Amino acid sequence: MILKNKRLAFATFVYWFLLVYIIAALVWWFIALQQQNMQMTNYKMQELKHDDIEYIQKSERINNEAHRKTAQYIGEGSTFLLLIIIGAVFVYRAVRRQFRLQQQQQNFMMAVTHELKTPIAVAKLNLETLQRYKLDEEKQQKMIQSALHETNRLNTLATNILVSSQLEGGEYRLSKEELDFSSLVNTSAKDYQNRFPEKKWQSDIQPEIIIKGDTMLLQMLINNLIENAIKYSPKNSLIVIELKKENAAVFFRVKDQGQGIANEEKKKIFEKFYRIGSEATRTAQGTGLGLYLCRKIAEDHSARITVSDNSPTGTIFTIKF
Repeated sequence: MILKNKRLAFATFVYWFLLVYIIAALVWWFIALQQQNMQMTNYKMQELKHDDIEYIQKSERINNEAHRKTAQYIGEGSTFLLLIIIGAVFVYRAVRRQFRLQQQQQNFMMAVTHELKTPIAVAKLNLETLQRYKLDEEKQQKMIQSALHETNRLNTLATNILVSSQLEGGEYRLSKEELDFSSLVNTSAKDYQNRFPEKKWQSDIQPEIIIKGDTMLLQMLINNLIENAIKYSPKNSLIVIELKKENAAVFFRVKDQGQGIANEEKKKIFEKFYRIGSEATRTAQGTGLGLYLCRKIAEDHSARITVSDNSPTGTIFTIKF
């Protein structure tokens, strides 16, 4: 991290040094041309004869030509300066964006490494325990369920990475068909209630809401939002899942009672690889792809995803179809 900060500081110093140098060279070019213009004007004025009957007309022409050249230099210099500033702003933003993307990609790789190692280690430990020891039926089932849970985590991670790549590259073929969205949401809600009984659950799902969409993507959208609420809320807190039709729109909401999201972070959480905090300090699992995928899936279904504060604490994610 220190090395990266030094590289960024050095690149920023070089950038500003070159920019100041280019602007200084432009100013020097203008001064040199203007001095040359004044010298030529004075030389031409000295060449005039005072007893010449056209002295006044000739001197006016010389002065007008000098003014035109001055205006020309100012116009050209201003144009060059404007182009330099525009180019400098573009380069600065592009370089900063590239550094930020590299940092996010590094965070993503660290998160993926952790996300892969943890379920593999847990599943391996459970299977080795089952292989070495003769456990009673209840303990065996508990370990098998734990291994299956970790395997599902791996499957979700792999699916998120694959679908994210396909959606971004335009390789995923969206299959829109009429489906019972209420049934889809209800199935996911019951599944998570069974998997996480320590949570308090409240479902308000209006039946027989039909929309057009891709079943797999919409299932991923629902699961990502529910899992996000599980990860970022206390163990015994309430999670509310709502699906309602209001006028011509369908609203899907997931509410949690976690710490909430700061206003300055709300615009960033849907960016690819973005996660609040740093990989060294955060404790919640994740890769920074979940909410990015939610936004992409919502956009591909002509829907809009928003985030707002829950009361008294927590977050509300709303998707409007």
